[in-house]
Amino acid sequence: MGKTWTDLPYRPCVGMMLFNRDGLVWTGRRRDTPIEAWQMPQGGVDPGEELEAAARRELREEIGTDAVRILARLPEPLCYDLPPELLGRVWGGRYRGQRQHWFAMRFLGRDSDIDLEQGEREFVAWRWTPVDDLPRLIVPFKRDVYERVVAAFRHLAVPDPAS
Repeated sequence: MGKTWTDLPYRPCVGMMLFNRDGLVWTGRRRDTPIEAWQMPQGGVDPGEELEAAARRELREEIGTDAVRILARLPEPLCYDLPPELLGRVWGGRYRGQRQHWFAMRFLGRDSDIDLEQGEREFVAWRWTPVDDLPRLIVPFKRDVYERVVAAFRHLAVPDPAS
C-alpha cells in the first residue's frame, strides 16, 4: 500500500499578526499566486530554532524589519491542509500543510522601514488592514486558521497607548 497525503507531516511554521500603532494588521499580497489574496507574514521554523527567533527572522526576510514587541502567543499551534491541487507541488511535496505557531506583535518602526524588495521577495504589495477583514482576504484553505487567529487576538487591535 502506497503513502497518501495523510501520511505526510505538517511543516513547522510561525505566523505573525503584526499590529501598527493604530491597531491595523500588516498584510501582504503574495508574488506566487494569480488570485487576489492577502496574508500575514509566516514562514518555516528551522531545525533547532526557537519559535520567537524564527518569527523575528521571518519578519526580517519577508518585510525587511523585525522592529516589533511581542504582545501574545497562541498556546497551541494551528494546522491547515493544502488543497489537492497544491499537494506535491509546494515544499518539495514533503508536507501536507502547515502547523503554525501564531504570535501577536506590535510594529515599532515606521512604514518606510518595510522593504519588500530584499530578502525572499515573497510579496508584491502590502497594506494595513482592519483585523476583521483578514479571513475574507486569505486563500480559502487558510480561512479557518485566520478566523481562529482573529478571534484570539482581536482584543489587541486597538491603538497603542504608548504612542
